[in-house]
Amino acid sequence: MWGPFVPGLQLCRLFYTDAVRPLLAEAFPGLRYAAARVGPGSEVLGFDTERSVDHDWGPRLTLFLSPSDLARYGERVTALLSERLPKQIHGWPTHFPPVPGRARVPAGTDGPVAHLVQVTEVGAWCETQLGFDPRPGVTTFDWLATPTQLLAEVTGGAVFSDVLGELTAVRDRLHWYPDDVWRYLLACQWARIGQEEPFVGRTVEVGAEAGSRVLAARLTRDVMRLCLLMARRYPPYGKWLGSAFAALPEASAVAAALDGALTGDATARQAALCTAYEAAGAWQNRLGLAGTVDPTRRWFHDRPYPVIGADRFAAALLGRITDPEIAGLPPVGGIDQYVDSTPVLCQPKLTRALTAAAWRFR
Repeated sequence: MWGPFVPGLQLCRLFYTDAVRPLLAEAFPGLRYAAARVGPGSEVLGFDTERSVDHDWGPRLTLFLSPSDLARYGERVTALLSERLPKQIHGWPTHFPPVPGRARVPAGTDGPVAHLVQVTEVGAWCETQLGFDPRPGVTTFDWLATPTQLLAEVTGGAVFSDVLGELTAVRDRLHWYPDDVWRYLLACQWARIGQEEPFVGRTVEVGAEAGSRVLAARLTRDVMRLCLLMARRYPPYGKWLGSAFAALPEASAVAAALDGALTGDATARQAALCTAYEAAGAWQNRLGLAGTVDPTRRWFHDRPYPVIGADRFAAALLGRITDPEIAGLPPVGGIDQYVDSTPVLCQPKLTRALTAAAWRFR
């Protein structure tokens, strides 16, 4: 490790204020831009640790210029920073030499700095990051075709300066879903639970202990994502899902029950899941997005498997949707509620194509 570890967002802010901003003010007085640390990276979500410094972590920024200024000054800004950035900032190198096929790691240099300052404009950056430009507006299709991880990367992180105002406006616009989109996503998340909640007991009954544990883990993940949605937090991808869920003070009762579902024996497993469902159901009732639903467990028809009847919560939410476009959607949800492939979810053009295909079955 080069210097003492500091949270990445703090380091990036120091990089901007102590190194990048003075150079821009001197070489391009009056240049209007936004400077931010947004996009991919554990520090953007606030989950970086000392382990994170081994790749793609360190002093880095995205500079957003107007399209005309990008054409006029973009290459000159990049060259200026390469030539005049300090070799280190607060003990951390600003040099990240590219190595084909490998992530970029900090290194020392006596020559020009291969920096991680991206110079772009808001529209082009959004098209790459999200697959669309939200400045004219965000459609229902845009919301549902965009993985929550990507929305978290745009709305997370930190903006250090925004004279232009466009980046801040984009982040405000994408801060959270419209209510009917939110209802639809919550309904589809409850529906996922409803599709498998009796199977934890049924698999135990036939002696498939491993299968029961796998189902319990799947349902635990679904409940965690449900709680993040209820808390108005974009669920991140798998590596950070548990960290984001653990940070929800409203989910303490759910979290305790889910721990029991993952560690308990066959009998305790199903009971603990139901305790989690009951706490989540009571939470939904408090949101006021739908009519009140009795959040107590019950038997699965005439079989001895306790369930919550998750479809009841889904139906209550769907019944409150007033937007006819959303009411007519197939009951599959947002892209990452039915696609679970990281290479797919990292490609906005592909997620939009798959969403379009799903919508054709309305």
